[in-house]
Amino acid sequence: MSVAFVPDWLRGKAEVNQETIQRLLEENDQLIRCIVEYQNKGRANECVQYQHVLHRNLIYLATIADANPTSASKTME
Repeated sequence: MSVAFVPDWLRGKAEVNQETIQRLLEENDQLIRCIVEYQNKGRANECVQYQHVLHRNLIYLATIADANPTSASKTME
């Protein structure tokens, strides 16, 4: 289960910090590797669940980035 998936009753209570973001990035790396492996084996239909989790993680990370535009610009400097 993705670290970004949180039940409705817990939403908004999790603290977003560098460790959480790093875990998501590492999970995304692993998801991409699994997706590529399944596609290389010709089993593209079986990687759809991984693509959904990856998409959810990316949307979550984008939402965090949009909510903190000043921290993103500081990181790039």
